Amino acid sequence: MRPENSIEALALSAASAFETFSTTSPGIRAVLLERIAQGLEGLGDELLQTAHEETSLPLARLTGERGRTCAQLRMFGALLRDGSWIDARIERADPARSPLPKPDLRRMLVPLGPVAVFGASNFPFAFSVPGG
Repeated sequence: MRPENSIEALALSAASAFETFSTTSPGIRAVLLERIAQGLEGLGDELLQTAHEETSLPLARLTGERGRTCAQLRMFGALLRDGSWIDARIERADPARSPLPKPDLRRMLVPLGPVAVFGASNFPFAFSVPGG
């Protein structure tokens, strides 16, 4: 294994990419997922044939798996655009509450950092695998 492919180097690279990617808009992130789906589809039969030769999985199964993964990537892109994944909540202050005033509380989900995914090798096109 080359040093730049070590687990430590890859983890540091992912952390660096996260710093940049976390500042992008949900729309930009959605476009990335959609382009990954387009790229998988754009590879056409060559991708399916290579996966078939490497795994011995039937072409029909690989075709279906690629379709499912592309649909999931697009679904997550739509979710990013919709914004509901943020799960934003606002609890208004109640200064008259007794025995103590209730503060104004606001929360939302935010990305924390990269995640290591150990994908199942029997699903070569699962969305955990093509991005990795």
